[in-house]
Amino acid sequence: MTRHPLGNRDFIRAINRSAVLNTIKTSGPASRTDVARLTGLSAATITGITADLIAEDLVFEKASGDSRGGRRPILLAVNPRGRFVIGLKLTETQVIGALTDLEATVIAKRADPMTSHSVEQALDALSACVLALLREGGLRKKQLLGVGLGLAGIVDAERGRLRLSPYFGWRDVPLRDWLQDRLRVPVTVDNDVNTLTLAEKWFGAGQGVDHFLTLTVGRGVGLGIVVNGQFYRGAQGGAGEFGHTVIDPAGPLCDCGKRGCLETYVGDPGLLRMANEAIARGELEGPVTDTGDLVARAAAGNQAARAVFALAGDVLGRGVANLINVLNPERIIIGGEGVRAGQWLFGPMRAAVERYVMAGLLPDTEIRVEPWGDDAWARGAASLVLRALFESPVHGATAQGT
Repeated sequence: MTRHPLGNRDFIRAINRSAVLNTIKTSGPASRTDVARLTGLSAATITGITADLIAEDLVFEKASGDSRGGRRPILLAVNPRGRFVIGLKLTETQVIGALTDLEATVIAKRADPMTSHSVEQALDALSACVLALLREGGLRKKQLLGVGLGLAGIVDAERGRLRLSPYFGWRDVPLRDWLQDRLRVPVTVDNDVNTLTLAEKWFGAGQGVDHFLTLTVGRGVGLGIVVNGQFYRGAQGGAGEFGHTVIDPAGPLCDCGKRGCLETYVGDPGLLRMANEAIARGELEGPVTDTGDLVARAAAGNQAARAVFALAGDVLGRGVANLINVLNPERIIIGGEGVRAGQWLFGPMRAAVERYVMAGLLPDTEIRVEPWGDDAWARGAASLVLRALFESPVHGATAQGT
């Protein structure tokens, strides 16, 4: 007979430890009495757990709080520099890395070129980036809580396996285990959009929001989903492939092998394809070197460049309206390199959302376009490790059917 984890003393202690640490993170600086009140745990339990957290440098005692008579209470706060995390983002052309503290504040960052699409050379580049970030931060490996890795594709996060990469052509690659063997530190792997969603949930615009979506626009179009405060991955980790919803079955060929996927109109390759079509029609002077060039032309008043973004924005807006109709989120957070297109893309998108969303649902949803920095992907990957620190193990047990 399988023993239920809730009957396991170590498991219960792990739940309590997570509750204490997360309470200090969200409500701190807080006294031990406050933590006991907020968690419902006994004073003796709080004393034991906080002693362990202080010994591990995860929590420290701060200046005394206000007194209500008698001794001033000692306040507890998360020690942001007690441990460190490295987040990695693997793209077709580079490895982006960031070293962060426990508050996801970036201490050091770097971007190293990818010279090959072989798994072996990717592992070499990822390992080299981690060691370089440790040197730049003046840290030893034992100060790392772990390494988080995000990349595009379908990822089985529980097993750390990349099931399918549309850009590299890799299938069923045990990235977590192979990278962990090289680094000798804990490694967590997930889809890159999921990592950004976790970062928003724990440290960004998703804090305190039970129903929100993270939508990314750039090389492709991705989606992270949070429902009832819990991250939704789907049965095998493949939920959120929003960019591969079909807009036109007779449309342009997509990297996934289908035709007319949403990202063939909204992703960077799709924007450049439409720009080249405008050049062929004599509407736009070529060549257009990249999407940054297209944005610059739109900003300078070029109507053909603006028309490319207007079409892409309309397609994206129809898709977003469908997401609102199906999921009724409180907030949609838009990020990714594509946000640099600004009003030329998102003005038409918002107009299309208003046209196509079901009456009465739009006021429920705030659409927020976030400023973008290239280290955001890596910071998101670092949040994989930070989530494991702060989140209750009950969520993991539930996800595994225990």
